[in-house]
Amino acid sequence: MKAVLALGSNLGRRFQTLQGAVDALFDAPGLEFVRASPVYETDPVGGPEGQQPYLNAVVVAETTLEPRTLLERALSVENAFGRVRTEHWGPRTLDVDLIVVGETRCDDPDLTLPHPRAHERAFVLVPWLEADQDAEVPGRGRAVDLLAGLDRAGVRLRPDLTLQRPD
Repeated sequence: MKAVLALGSNLGRRFQTLQGAVDALFDAPGLEFVRASPVYETDPVGGPEGQQPYLNAVVVAETTLEPRTLLERALSVENAFGRVRTEHWGPRTLDVDLIVVGETRCDDPDLTLPHPRAHERAFVLVPWLEADQDAEVPGRGRAVDLLAGLDRAGVRLRPDLTLQRPD
Protein backbone atom coordinates (compact mmCIF):
# COMPACT_ATOMS: atom_id res chain seq x y z
CA MET A 1 0.00 0.00 0.00
CA LYS A 2 1.04 3.61 -0.49
CA ALA A 3 2.57 5.46 2.45
CA VAL A 4 3.20 9.20 2.58
CA LEU A 5 5.67 10.58 5.11
CA ALA A 6 6.33 14.26 5.81
CA LEU A 7 9.81 15.23 6.97
CA GLY A 8 10.80 18.43 8.72
CA SER A 9 13.83 19.90 10.47
CA ASN A 10 14.63 23.31 11.92
CA LEU A 11 17.64 22.57 14.15
CA GLY A 12 21.20 21.71 13.27
CA ARG A 13 22.20 20.65 9.78
CA ARG A 14 18.66 20.61 8.46
CA PHE A 15 19.21 19.32 4.93
CA GLN A 16 21.73 16.66 5.96
CA THR A 17 19.24 15.51 8.58
CA LEU A 18 16.45 15.18 6.00
CA GLN A 19 18.69 13.20 3.65
CA GLY A 20 19.88 11.02 6.52
CA ALA A 21 16.27 10.36 7.51
CA VAL A 22 15.39 9.25 3.97
CA ASP A 23 18.40 6.91 3.94
CA ALA A 24 17.55 5.50 7.38
CA LEU A 25 13.83 5.02 6.71
CA PHE A 26 14.55 2.88 3.66
CA ASP A 27 17.47 0.96 5.14
CA ALA A 28 15.29 -1.98 6.21
CA PRO A 29 12.77 -4.22 4.43
CA GLY A 30 9.11 -3.37 4.10
CA LEU A 31 9.38 0.19 2.80
CA GLU A 32 10.13 0.86 -0.86
CA PHE A 33 11.04 4.38 -2.03
CA VAL A 34 8.85 5.75 -4.84
CA ARG A 35 9.76 9.45 -4.94
CA ALA A 36 10.60 12.47 -2.85
CA SER A 37 9.28 15.98 -3.26
CA PRO A 38 11.45 19.00 -3.73
CA VAL A 39 12.65 20.59 -0.48
CA TYR A 40 10.85 23.66 0.82
CA GLU A 41 11.84 26.17 3.47
CA THR A 42 8.82 27.02 5.59
CA ASP A 43 7.85 29.35 8.37
CA PRO A 44 7.13 27.61 11.69
CA VAL A 45 3.43 26.96 12.34
CA GLY A 46 2.19 26.98 15.93
CA GLY A 47 4.61 26.46 18.75
CA PRO A 48 6.85 28.97 20.48
CA GLU A 49 7.95 32.28 18.99
CA GLY A 50 11.44 32.72 17.61
CA GLN A 51 11.86 29.33 15.95
CA GLN A 52 14.09 29.05 12.91
CA PRO A 53 12.52 28.16 9.52
CA TYR A 54 11.99 24.50 8.72
CA LEU A 55 13.12 22.50 5.77
CA ASN A 56 10.24 20.24 4.71
CA ALA A 57 9.78 17.48 2.17
CA VAL A 58 7.40 14.61 1.52
CA VAL A 59 8.35 11.06 0.62
CA VAL A 60 5.99 8.69 -1.17
CA ALA A 61 6.64 4.98 -0.64
CA GLU A 62 5.12 1.55 -1.02
CA THR A 63 4.98 -0.50 2.14
CA THR A 64 4.12 -3.95 3.38
CA LEU A 65 4.45 -2.76 6.98
CA GLU A 66 1.51 -2.36 9.31
CA PRO A 67 0.94 1.32 10.18
CA ARG A 68 2.10 0.85 13.80
CA THR A 69 5.31 -0.80 12.61
CA LEU A 70 5.88 2.07 10.20
CA LEU A 71 5.27 4.53 13.05
CA GLU A 72 7.83 2.70 15.20
CA ARG A 73 10.37 2.98 12.38
CA ALA A 74 9.66 6.70 11.98
CA LEU A 75 10.06 7.30 15.72
CA SER A 76 13.27 5.30 15.76
CA VAL A 77 14.69 7.42 12.94
CA GLU A 78 13.68 10.60 14.78
CA ASN A 79 15.46 9.35 17.89
CA ALA A 80 18.58 8.45 15.89
CA PHE A 81 18.75 12.09 14.76
CA GLY A 82 18.45 13.46 18.28
CA ARG A 83 14.75 14.32 18.39
CA VAL A 84 13.84 15.58 21.86
CA ARG A 85 10.20 16.10 22.78
CA THR A 86 10.22 18.82 25.42
CA GLU A 87 7.90 21.44 23.95
CA HIS A 88 4.68 20.87 21.96
CA TRP A 89 5.32 22.04 18.38
CA GLY A 90 8.75 23.20 19.49
CA PRO A 91 11.93 23.21 17.42
CA ARG A 92 13.28 19.83 16.40
CA THR A 93 16.18 18.16 14.70
CA LEU A 94 13.78 15.87 12.85
CA ASP A 95 10.08 15.28 12.55
CA VAL A 96 8.76 12.30 10.60
CA ASP A 97 4.97 12.27 10.32
CA LEU A 98 2.86 9.52 8.79
CA ILE A 99 0.38 11.37 6.60
CA VAL A 100 -1.43 8.43 5.02
CA VAL A 101 -0.87 4.69 4.95
CA GLY A 102 -3.13 3.26 2.26
CA GLU A 103 -6.74 3.86 3.18
CA THR A 104 -6.07 3.13 6.87
CA ARG A 105 -8.10 5.13 9.32
CA CYS A 106 -6.98 5.09 12.91
CA ASP A 107 -7.86 7.36 15.80
CA ASP A 108 -5.71 6.09 18.65
CA PRO A 109 -3.84 8.46 20.99
CA ASP A 110 -0.46 7.40 19.59
CA LEU A 111 -1.45 6.97 15.92
CA THR A 112 -3.99 8.99 13.96
CA LEU A 113 -4.41 8.26 10.25
CA PRO A 114 -4.75 10.10 8.08
CA HIS A 115 -2.67 12.74 9.87
CA PRO A 116 -5.21 14.93 11.71
CA ARG A 117 -3.88 18.27 10.45
CA ALA A 118 -2.34 17.42 7.06
CA HIS A 119 -5.35 18.82 5.22
CA GLU A 120 -4.76 22.28 6.72
CA ARG A 121 -0.99 22.51 6.33
CA ALA A 122 0.45 24.04 3.17
CA PHE A 123 3.92 22.85 4.22
CA VAL A 124 2.64 19.27 3.80
CA LEU A 125 0.30 19.67 0.83
CA VAL A 126 2.60 21.73 -1.42
CA PRO A 127 5.49 19.22 -1.42
CA TRP A 128 3.11 16.25 -1.44
CA LEU A 129 1.48 17.49 -4.64
CA GLU A 130 4.94 17.84 -6.18
CA ALA A 131 5.62 14.18 -5.39
CA ASP A 132 2.13 12.90 -6.24
CA GLN A 133 -0.28 14.91 -8.41
CA ASP A 134 -3.11 12.58 -7.35
CA ALA A 135 -2.52 13.12 -3.62
CA GLU A 136 -5.62 12.70 -1.51
CA VAL A 137 -6.30 12.84 2.21
CA PRO A 138 -8.82 10.06 2.92
CA GLY A 139 -12.04 11.54 4.24
CA ARG A 140 -10.90 15.12 3.45
CA GLY A 141 -10.46 15.23 -0.30
CA ARG A 142 -7.90 15.86 -3.00
CA ALA A 143 -4.81 17.72 -1.87
CA VAL A 144 -5.06 20.16 -4.79
CA ASP A 145 -8.55 21.19 -3.63
CA LEU A 146 -7.53 21.39 0.03
CA LEU A 147 -4.53 23.54 -0.84
CA ALA A 148 -6.69 26.00 -2.79
CA GLY A 149 -8.07 27.31 0.50
CA LEU A 150 -4.71 27.69 2.27
CA ASP A 151 -2.13 30.46 2.50
CA ARG A 152 1.11 29.32 0.82
CA ALA A 153 3.11 32.46 1.60
CA GLY A 154 5.33 30.72 4.18
CA VAL A 155 6.27 27.85 1.86
CA ARG A 156 9.28 28.60 -0.36
CA LEU A 157 10.91 26.19 -2.82
CA ARG A 158 14.63 25.53 -2.24
CA PRO A 159 15.82 24.59 -5.76
CA ASP A 160 19.38 24.33 -4.44
CA LEU A 161 18.44 21.32 -2.27
CA THR A 162 17.45 17.94 -3.70
CA LEU A 163 16.89 14.78 -1.70
CA GLN A 164 18.60 11.80 -3.25
CA ARG A 165 17.10 8.35 -3.65
CA PRO A 166 18.25 6.22 -0.69
CA ASP A 167 21.32 4.05 -1.25
